[in-house]
Amino acid sequence: MMQADTLSVKTRPRAIQGAIGLSLAFVMFASWIGLHAYAMFVFELTWANVPLALMMAAVLCWLSVGMFIISHDAMHGSLAPGRPALNGAIGALLLFLYAGFGWRKMRDAHFDHHKYVGTAGDPDFDADNPRSMARWYMTFLRRYFGWKSALFVSIVVTVYWLALRVPMAQIVFLYGLPAIASSIQLFYFGTFRPHRHSADAFPDHHNARTESFGTLASLLSCFHFGYHHEHHLAPQVPWWALPAWRKSAEAAKVAV
Repeated sequence: MMQADTLSVKTRPRAIQGAIGLSLAFVMFASWIGLHAYAMFVFELTWANVPLALMMAAVLCWLSVGMFIISHDAMHGSLAPGRPALNGAIGALLLFLYAGFGWRKMRDAHFDHHKYVGTAGDPDFDADNPRSMARWYMTFLRRYFGWKSALFVSIVVTVYWLALRVPMAQIVFLYGLPAIASSIQLFYFGTFRPHRHSADAFPDHHNARTESFGTLASLLSCFHFGYHHEHHLAPQVPWWALPAWRKSAEAAKVAV
């Protein structure tokens, strides 16, 4: 059997991969910023339209997850191959808009995750609670959501509420709720499920599992980040190409 780490990954030409990745990034960002602006400054939250508001919050949550995944691709240089400055600019912008996160800190932490995956040196891993989602998530928040993120969110909420007169209920429902839900979604499908300890052993030293989800379920859950073992095998593959890479790996009878 061919070893997974030695698999030759067939990728698209850089220009084509960059065009696809940047186009998807633009569509996702435009969708998020447009829906966010509508939710804050046009939509009027009432008891009668709470079901519609919930649907909007769910879409905003999913788009927020997508923006984080795009910034993750930028960290690996797979968003715009061969263009580090562009990757850095887009990644930094999306991380800042997501929760005031700093680009260098998040990028360095993610590289440490790949280097020390599933060990005490992994900033995404909770070695003391490898089976507890709740405790691990709280550790995750303490490590990443620092004072700068708290200040960023506080400023956004204050400006919306006091300067732009957006009702607080609307801010909580259509800004706060999607943001918190997206962090849980990212953590659960992109960190906890792939790296948690369970009765099933990890397939190899990457200490990562992959989901059995179909393509649509994988897209809706976490933009294919549930194909996590594949990501660790080939971190240069962008999110949108992971399903095809996974199929090609299975066809080559690679242990994934």
